[in-house]
Amino acid sequence: MSVTHTATEDAEHPGGLEAGRYLTFTLHGEAYALDIFHVIEIIEYRTLTAVPMAPDFVRGVINLRGRAVPVVDLGIRFGQGATAVARRTSIIIVRSGDAGGTDGQDVGILVDMVNKVVGFGPGDVEPPPTFGTGIQPEFISGMARRENDFIIVLELERVLSPAEFAALSRAGREAPDDGP
Repeated sequence: MSVTHTATEDAEHPGGLEAGRYLTFTLHGEAYALDIFHVIEIIEYRTLTAVPMAPDFVRGVINLRGRAVPVVDLGIRFGQGATAVARRTSIIIVRSGDAGGTDGQDVGILVDMVNKVVGFGPGDVEPPPTFGTGIQPEFISGMARRENDFIIVLELERVLSPAEFAALSRAGREAPDDGP
C-alpha cells in the first residue's frame, strides 16, 4: 500500500506518522500500536532462556525455527515494571531497521494481549504529547483517535536504538542453544 502525503500534512503531524495499518496491543492497561510494516509474526508466550548480562528489559531469548530471537519487555523499557505472564500474553516478532529485507534484526516484544490490525487515516492521528503518557515522548510517533479514547502509536526505531539492537543481536548469537 503506497501512501503519499504533503509537506502541510508533515507540519500537522511532526512525528511523520503516515496513514496505514497498525497492529494494536495492550500493555499494563494502555492501548498501543505498531506499524504493521515492522511486524513479522505474532506467537503465543513461551518459556524464555535468560541471557547473562543482558539489559534489564531483555527478558531472554526464544528459539524461533532455529534462530535465537531476543525478547524485550516493553513494560520494563517504559519504566512500568515487568509484564506479568498470563493466558493471553503474546510475543510480537518485529524487524528493526530494514523491515522488508535482511539487514534488520528480529526482536520479540512481550505484550499483555494482541488486539487487532486497524487502519489509521491522516485525520485520525495527532502529534505525540510532551507529557502525561508515562513513557518517554520520543518513543511515540503519534496518538491515534479510536472511539472515545487514544491509542499510543510507538516509534519502533526509537524504542530500541540502533546500539541497543546491536547489543540484542549479540545476545541472540551468544544465547545457549536450547534445541528446536
